[in-house]
Amino acid sequence: MGKTFGFEVNRTSTATAATLFRLETDGGRWSDWAKPVIVQSSWEREAAPVGGVGAIRRVGLWPLLMREETIEYEQDRRHVYAFAGPPAPVKDYRAEVFFTPRDDGGTDLRWTGSFTESLPGTGSVQLAVLKTAIRVISARLVATAERNS
Repeated sequence: MGKTFGFEVNRTSTATAATLFRLETDGGRWSDWAKPVIVQSSWEREAAPVGGVGAIRRVGLWPLLMREETIEYEQDRRHVYAFAGPPAPVKDYRAEVFFTPRDDGGTDLRWTGSFTESLPGTGSVQLAVLKTAIRVISARLVATAERNS
């Protein structure tokens, strides 16, 4: 059985939690703001509200489009998703994105993730790739949200 790994990426934004949440949960529009990591994005299965429980977004670059299913959804506060089958570079991936309003009107963004390595000894490389991707994506999310606020 493989080892379990986790990461956490934190950002502060002047944008509202609602603006950040709307962008992050709308998986069909990720390619509008998350390049160069996410070149293509679409919905495999939609849900109401947009990005709600049961929604599956496809993100990445064909032929390696990750399928991510929303498993928990708290409007403007928290979004939880997991990989929804192949192709998945890791096992049991689960990510949580927290949007915490600040007293100054901005938002603290915390993006955490955990997974089990798919092949023994590969977890540290997979962790580096996933954490780097989330660092870039979260920076693009904040920049886009601040431009749209």
